[in-house]
Amino acid sequence: MKVITDEKKIDELLTRGVENVYPNKEALKKVLMSGKKIKLYFGIDPTSGTLHLGHLVQFLKLKKFQDLGHEVVILIGDFTAQIGDPTDKQTTRKQLIHKQVLENAKGYKKQISKILDLKKLNLNFVHNAKWINKLKPEDMLELASHFTVSNLLTRSMFQDRINTGREVYVHEFLYPIFQAYDAVTMNVDLQIGGNDQMFNMLAGRDLMKRKKHKEMFVLTTKLLVDPTGKKMGKTEGNMITLNDSANEIFGKVMSWSDNMIVPGFEICTYLDFSTFANEKPRDQKIKLAHEIVKICQGEDAANKAEENFINTFQKKEIPEEMEEIKTGAGELLGEVLVKNKILSSKSEWRRLVEGNGVHDLDKNINITDQNMKVSGNLTLKIGKKRFVKIVI
Repeated sequence: MKVITDEKKIDELLTRGVENVYPNKEALKKVLMSGKKIKLYFGIDPTSGTLHLGHLVQFLKLKKFQDLGHEVVILIGDFTAQIGDPTDKQTTRKQLIHKQVLENAKGYKKQISKILDLKKLNLNFVHNAKWINKLKPEDMLELASHFTVSNLLTRSMFQDRINTGREVYVHEFLYPIFQAYDAVTMNVDLQIGGNDQMFNMLAGRDLMKRKKHKEMFVLTTKLLVDPTGKKMGKTEGNMITLNDSANEIFGKVMSWSDNMIVPGFEICTYLDFSTFANEKPRDQKIKLAHEIVKICQGEDAANKAEENFINTFQKKEIPEEMEEIKTGAGELLGEVLVKNKILSSKSEWRRLVEGNGVHDLDKNINITDQNMKVSGNLTLKIGKKRFVKIVI
């Protein structure tokens, strides 16, 4: 496939949803404008069986590179997932066995195929256990000699743990080292990932310089964060997965706070927000939800999800006035309802959840997780007649 050097497309590629480019955008643009086909990669650790909206951001960026004719590699971190990426983690991740990791990754290609064209020859999947498992003790010593403990300790989450008396384990230091080794082994020209992955990716950039005397580019994307400032993801309990139904995705996007609309358009769609800038936030959100469902499930599913959502609200199931409870992010929803005497006990909460008796009206879905934490505003229908609004 011929490499496309359309300057307008390249400028958008390097600015839309992009947080940083290392060493700088100008240098990467020069390479892309030269017509040289570059090799870039994005890595995923299969710590669960579902990909989420945070991954979608990267896939949309990868698709743009793919459409320009560049070679895209998606790395399945079947070895690194066994360590667990310590990024932004205040406690050590639970280690997984390889069998579980491979089981988690089984459905990834199908989920990714919703965004990327898997039939194109310029897209490849690789597994990093293939080369990391071949490392001998002397190889590990040589690899580790390129890193310093003082540099690894500069990571904020390690500093936070040390300052609060929590443990940092040696195997956690190995994570950025192995991720760096991935980049060198594949001899890539560019690595992309969320801005929270900057430390790990820059470790790869440094190792590439040392081992191959090559300038590897790093592109970090903006993160989609909730009203509390936490990124949307599986660990935070507020994720939208690529396996969610169209109605679930639509409803969850509609429950986002208004300040998530603009970044949502920028990093989760290809649409220009300025087209909708003068519309009401609810209408903007409907267009955003429609587009995200369209990308993940197709136009027909998006139309049906929008119709379902609008019809639900036109039934006026939600009373104009209801009890409002203010709480903090991260609180267990069941405990909040019991503490504020909406429910009599935790047992009642469990019975209601098990019987599909708690309905999130903002998302138009039943709540099924008894340990659900509050991560944003909620409008709940409990049983047949009780309504309550949870506000952070």
